[in-house]
Amino acid sequence: MTRYIARIGKFNSGDSNIPPQGVSVDMGEVDYEKEKDKGKMSFYNPMDPVPKFEFYAKDTWSGRIKSTRPSLDLLRKPPDTDDLPPPPEDDGRPKVKLVRFGWVLGVMIRCMLNIWGVIMYLRLPWITSQAGIILTCVIILMSVTITTITATSVSAISTNGKVYSGGTYFMISRSLGPELGAPIGLLFAFANALACSLNTVGFAETVRDVLKDNNAQMVDDVNDVRIIGTITVVLLLCITFGGMAWEAKAQILFFIALLLSLVNYFVGTFIPPGIEKQAMGVFGYRAEIFVENLLPSFRGKDGSFFRMFSIFFPSATGILSGVNICGDLKDPSGGIPKGTLLAIFWTTLSYLLILITVAATVVRDASGSLNDSLALNSSIHCSGLGCKFGWNFDECEQNHTCNFGLANHFQILATVSGSGHLITIGIFAATLSSALGFLVSAPKIFQCLCNDNIYPYIGFFGKGYGKNNEPLRGYMLMFIIALAFILIGDLNTIAPLISNFFLCSYGLINFSCFHATVTKSPGWRPQYRYFNPWTSLFAAFLSFVLMFLFTWWAALVTFAIVLCLLGYVTYKKPHVNWGTSYQASFYNMALSFSMSLSGVEDHVKNFRPQCLVLTGPPNFRPALVDFVGTFTKNISLMICGNIIMEDEKSSFPQHSTDLLVDWLNQRKVRSFYTSFTAESLKEGAHHLMQASGLGKLKPNTLVLGYKMNWQESKPESLQDYVDTISDAFDSSYGIAILRMMDGLDVMDDLHSAGRSSAIDNPAFDADEVPQSEKDETDRNSDASDDGSNEQVRSVFQMKQGRKSIDIYWISDDGGLTLLVPYLLTRRNRWKKSKLRVFILGGRETMEDDRKDMKMLLKRFRLEIEDIIVITDVDKPPLAKNLQRYEEYIAPFRLSEEQSGGDVQELKRLSPWKVSDKDLEAIKPKVQRTVRLNEIIKKNSINAALVVISLPVPDVTCPSSLYMSWLDVLSYGIHCPVLLIRGNQENVMTFYCQ
Repeated sequence: MTRYIARIGKFNSGDSNIPPQGVSVDMGEVDYEKEKDKGKMSFYNPMDPVPKFEFYAKDTWSGRIKSTRPSLDLLRKPPDTDDLPPPPEDDGRPKVKLVRFGWVLGVMIRCMLNIWGVIMYLRLPWITSQAGIILTCVIILMSVTITTITATSVSAISTNGKVYSGGTYFMISRSLGPELGAPIGLLFAFANALACSLNTVGFAETVRDVLKDNNAQMVDDVNDVRIIGTITVVLLLCITFGGMAWEAKAQILFFIALLLSLVNYFVGTFIPPGIEKQAMGVFGYRAEIFVENLLPSFRGKDGSFFRMFSIFFPSATGILSGVNICGDLKDPSGGIPKGTLLAIFWTTLSYLLILITVAATVVRDASGSLNDSLALNSSIHCSGLGCKFGWNFDECEQNHTCNFGLANHFQILATVSGSGHLITIGIFAATLSSALGFLVSAPKIFQCLCNDNIYPYIGFFGKGYGKNNEPLRGYMLMFIIALAFILIGDLNTIAPLISNFFLCSYGLINFSCFHATVTKSPGWRPQYRYFNPWTSLFAAFLSFVLMFLFTWWAALVTFAIVLCLLGYVTYKKPHVNWGTSYQASFYNMALSFSMSLSGVEDHVKNFRPQCLVLTGPPNFRPALVDFVGTFTKNISLMICGNIIMEDEKSSFPQHSTDLLVDWLNQRKVRSFYTSFTAESLKEGAHHLMQASGLGKLKPNTLVLGYKMNWQESKPESLQDYVDTISDAFDSSYGIAILRMMDGLDVMDDLHSAGRSSAIDNPAFDADEVPQSEKDETDRNSDASDDGSNEQVRSVFQMKQGRKSIDIYWISDDGGLTLLVPYLLTRRNRWKKSKLRVFILGGRETMEDDRKDMKMLLKRFRLEIEDIIVITDVDKPPLAKNLQRYEEYIAPFRLSEEQSGGDVQELKRLSPWKVSDKDLEAIKPKVQRTVRLNEIIKKNSINAALVVISLPVPDVTCPSSLYMSWLDVLSYGIHCPVLLIRGNQENVMTFYCQ
């Protein structure tokens, strides 16, 4: 026994996630103390283990081996020792140490490097000159408000479970679902590629200016930027091909260079400026300059507040850099909140200090000419701000020819600083680090999107290489996109485009956090608690508003792209289940509406045929499923019921429910599926009728397939079928029985074609002639045609054209016989079909009968093509048809010897047996029924569907006699026949209340 338990323990701890490529993975230090706990078992059962981490892990990321707990079957029925598989053995493969980053290097420094980009060095002083100190502070603080709230939302989402690679896309898609996650993932990857081009252009502008200062210009300003940018992005691509380790080392060097350049700048503001710097507008800290620069002075085509905002905003968008490589972090849940928020704090502080110091030391306009010194031209009249400091810049201000100052010189930080070369190095570091960070982030996001198979034709780029699964193909794709925008060569053109994409992403991240919180899903348990759903909603709203205020046409294009991608994903319905907040909200809404509906009283105007359809496995009777699905889709409840015989349940696969639900979804049938184990069809149907549904969403109509082999089947099976119909009437259900000439069951077709399915169910006999697949196709069918091996087309998936639906309203049942055909005509496939109503009447009263029926149908507001009064139903039927009926019933008749005995006792023991007395009592009814069948076949030869009032079985009527009655009523009709009967309660009304 000890050896047996030991083997069970080893078997349960087997690794189901062995990594590919011939190596095992070491993702950190393994806690070997935990290995001792793997043999611990509960005292309930020597095979029942205590709770362990390994049972809940999906992979080996934690450094522990994933385990599988024993199943209930294993606990209840322990197998023999010899039946157990051998425990996994150590294959001796070499272990590889993966590259994992902590929160400082992987999140904080990476975010700071991406936030400190080209905008800080080349555009922040210029924005300050345009918007003034006050409005620039407003711009920064508004940007930080959005990014900080987004960071808290990101922190909440990233701490609500393990975050894999894919960053922003992963979080949005796993929170809001693939419908919104996939479009934003695609746009965010694209935005990162654009951000790479933005920073590369900024680097190229700086190099171009250095070349111009040294008289080494290559072609012209724009083309030099293009050439330098192309060379730069190629070099960055080579670094990314070197892997994450090389990229991380390069980022450290860039960070050191940035810190040196910032220190150099702040030190330079305290150094008294020389005469050359003064000519460029730098005068040191002066209160007059600070006051002058407080208010805005918009100028040029970009001179507006929101234009400044849109140009600055990309400098705040690096906050997701740590999230985008979350798959390469040691502890994403702990590192992302801490590193991101600290990065926002330090970079915001640096922005505010830079704008205040530069606005307090530099005037807006300066000529850069030493000849403008008042010391050399003391007699010239001077009125500008520079006059107070001994410089006359009036002429260049009036002629708009100033080349220096805050408003004209993008490299002003280099002029103010202690050493311009260190600022240049800082610009190189900021631009190259940001460009490199975005070039790495974009393919990582895109790789996750590719691997999810949401969109076609992009899976090629998802392939990973090396121990870190580097997306080399994704790098090449993002390189091409970045290169295309680098060729634009204009920083101010690229920046607003990026702002739209990032704002859209931030808006959806915040909405994801808000939505996950308000839906109150039990699975929403973030470790990070310092967030508020309403501030997240505010940030989402603000993000979307700013998109239109920045560049309205770009916002429209962005939303149009998102809607197109959203429409595609919604239409394709990818087979993913990520436990999104949308799923939680759907549950909440369904529960709330169901509870609200329970308090609403039923009214005849709102009656809907809510159908319990005894399909067995639905894929065996597709025509029955399609027919009911046609008139219930988006209108009323449909439940496919499968009754499993008690002695056959062991052969029914446990996973069959999921397979059958998938089949219904592929066929686009809006139906629930439920199965029930019972001793008989009647017992199972009885329990389903009583227990199915929720509140007011309960079935009121039972739908069955016609039992084609009732003559050959066992008498007990026949009795069970008829008892099911009787029990439905006793339960005040409406009844509908569908009959087709070729039968409904296609089980034999599936087996003969090698499509074996899932699921055989003896409760629903394969008693019908298989329905042959129709050659005719319907291009507008709602059914899935995706090549699934278990999809069989039915006549109800085809357009019916202008054929008629003939309704033989023989008995008044409350209107269900009329309502179902009317609902059919509301569907696209049946909308051209005309309704014809046939009623019984006499020759003398034929016109009055037609007039009365016309008035009734008009009050019901039904469009009826024609009303036909049948007057010759009492005419004797053809002898051959009566003879066929006699042949049907003959096997069930009591013999002469049996008739001479105790008939009642015989009928009690064999209730399907028919006595001569029974036949004599029903003879007039049968003759009229046979005659009615002849009339139907004559009048409805071109009908698409024949609907006939279903006779109600008398409690004393033998089952064989009732089935023969139904058979002669619907025999030989070429089109589908629906025998239907309501529960004698009105389901239609012509009153308003």
